[in-house]
Amino acid sequence: MDKLTKEQRRKNMQAVKSTGSKIERILAGLLRNKNIRYNKNVKSIFGKPDFVIKNSKLVVFCDGEFWHGKDWKVKKKEHKSNKKFWFNKIERNIERDKEVNKKLKKQGWEILRFWESEIEKTPDECINKIMKKIKSHKLNKNMILKKKNIKKDRVYNISESIGDHVSEKLSDYNYINNLLEIPFPEPNNAKFTFIDLFAGIGGFRIAFQNLGGKCVFSSEFDEQAQKSYYANYGEMPYGDITKESTKQAIPDNFDILCAGFPCQAFSLAGKRLGFEEARGTLFFDVADIIKRKRPKAFFLENVKGLKMHDKGKTLQVILKILREDLGYYVPDPEVMNAMNFGVPQHRERIYIVGFRRDLNVNEFKYPKPKNKQKTFADIKEKNIVSSKYYLSTQYMKTLIEHKQRHAKKGNGFGYEIIPDNGIANAIVVGGMGRERNLVLDKRLKDFTPVTKIKGEVNRDGLRRMTPREWARLQGFPDTFKIVVADASAYKQFGNSVAIPAIQATAREIIKKLKEDKNASKRK
Repeated sequence: MDKLTKEQRRKNMQAVKSTGSKIERILAGLLRNKNIRYNKNVKSIFGKPDFVIKNSKLVVFCDGEFWHGKDWKVKKKEHKSNKKFWFNKIERNIERDKEVNKKLKKQGWEILRFWESEIEKTPDECINKIMKKIKSHKLNKNMILKKKNIKKDRVYNISESIGDHVSEKLSDYNYINNLLEIPFPEPNNAKFTFIDLFAGIGGFRIAFQNLGGKCVFSSEFDEQAQKSYYANYGEMPYGDITKESTKQAIPDNFDILCAGFPCQAFSLAGKRLGFEEARGTLFFDVADIIKRKRPKAFFLENVKGLKMHDKGKTLQVILKILREDLGYYVPDPEVMNAMNFGVPQHRERIYIVGFRRDLNVNEFKYPKPKNKQKTFADIKEKNIVSSKYYLSTQYMKTLIEHKQRHAKKGNGFGYEIIPDNGIANAIVVGGMGRERNLVLDKRLKDFTPVTKIKGEVNRDGLRRMTPREWARLQGFPDTFKIVVADASAYKQFGNSVAIPAIQATAREIIKKLKEDKNASKRK
């Protein structure tokens, strides 16, 4: 028998409802961070959804676990007091949720329901599902527009074939990918699986997909990079990899972990240089995921300076953790230059690969350089580029004076002009990445400025490389969509890996895994 008074029960019910308002505030904040416009508790829509995203025909419910009967068959047996009242109440809520879903679907709404524990523990996963539903709606709208231009036998039952699944994995449907121009869909019959950490704009992903791999998880913190990733792979990467909710979303049993993690120093004073000493660095999160998931292999990329970072101590800690604490065979890291693998860019990066000990891999050879080197002429824009890429006379004057000042001091700093038969310097984030890679291009005839500049557009043909040229310097195909402003594009390509060098090394990793697989079959 329930001993609570009506007043006490009312207060308890209000307390439970207040939990719902808390999770609604959490989700509202996530939606605002993604610039998603929504309405709350729209009475005119059946069921009065917690969030309505009208442009995407999407409703979202935040369900309290007590009120809406999560795991009700189990919880029902555990309930002790006033059973008749609560059983009727909760079971009616469960039936009403089903009724609401059914009616909203008939009206053409997409429906997402999240339990309060999902929103509190895995908020990134919740917002990712919402973003995918929004993308799905856009895809369906595009398909309706394109149907008129496609033969009837090719569009027969296409909406039925899509169903609710487009939002889960867009690239599972090659026909849809071709139709809607997702440039880099997953392969049909994947030979292996990998995850893409610190994914940027997917340089690792393209390299591994080219070799038959399927990406089963991606993570990238930068929102502009997420936009580029979304546009090119049809998948929104998870956010902050340091969060437990993001790590929990990583599936088990993938083959290879890929990560281009930032270079950070460790606190070494009085420490034993072990796994726990890496805590607080982004490498720790990489190591933590390796420790939990035990992939067959990993492929890490970093700046060349990692070798000498903190007098070599940083690399020393990394290798000790990977070899001793995590138990992987890790050959000595190799500094690879992108210009030796088919791109005209002098870009040196350190590669660290490792194999799980039980695979019995005890040697690994990094790929040898290709014989033929490309030059800037191979990636130069074929058409005349906009005057916005040409330097102003005032900016040229500043660059010349800056270089002269350093020359007097005996320094080699300053702008540099790359000839058509030359090789670009490493493209990096910041002004100097562009200023040390200027080019001469005298094809421009219309010198009218299209942006606000000091002085006028120079007549000497001196310009910056375009974002597309930077993309080519990193080995990105021209089918890669540049969907962000130039400033973000330069940053993204400057931070990216050089795909051909990554792919050449990845091929050697896969060969080793294949050798182990074949050896296991012979046994």
